Amino acid sequence: MIGTKVSLKTRMSAADAHYAGELVEGAHIVTAWGDVGTELAIRLFGDESLFVGYSEIRYTAPVYAGDFMEYTGWIEKVGTTSLTCKFEAYKYITLPRDPECADSAADVLPEPQLCAYGTGTLMVPKECWRIEHADPAFQNR
Repeated sequence: MIGTKVSLKTRMSAADAHYAGELVEGAHIVTAWGDVGTELAIRLFGDESLFVGYSEIRYTAPVYAGDFMEYTGWIEKVGTTSLTCKFEAYKYITLPRDPECADSAADVLPEPQLCAYGTGTLMVPKECWRIEHADPAFQNR
């Protein structure tokens, strides 16, 4: 269970663009990580959890409308009622933004590009645990 990754894939839409040049704000990455953390908590405790907060968030590359993103997370540490998770966000398809290309052109990146990473903590009160509905693979704690 510690280190087992889960992931969520999505595409940034034109509606996600917030800044000039169709740049997407970093809050979209944090929102996706919330969903990844929720899945990890469900797999461990059988409950969606409450997100306590992030101890670190770093942005390493820009994200634009049209980019295909993969958000991954894994449990690094389990406390009495909490789980500390590591998160990463990768871009794996992007638009060339080249006037010589058709508007429908897209580039599959040779290697996914790390756009952000972070650490967050979630908690599930013991009265909310539903271990019998959790993922058995996550129960070897």
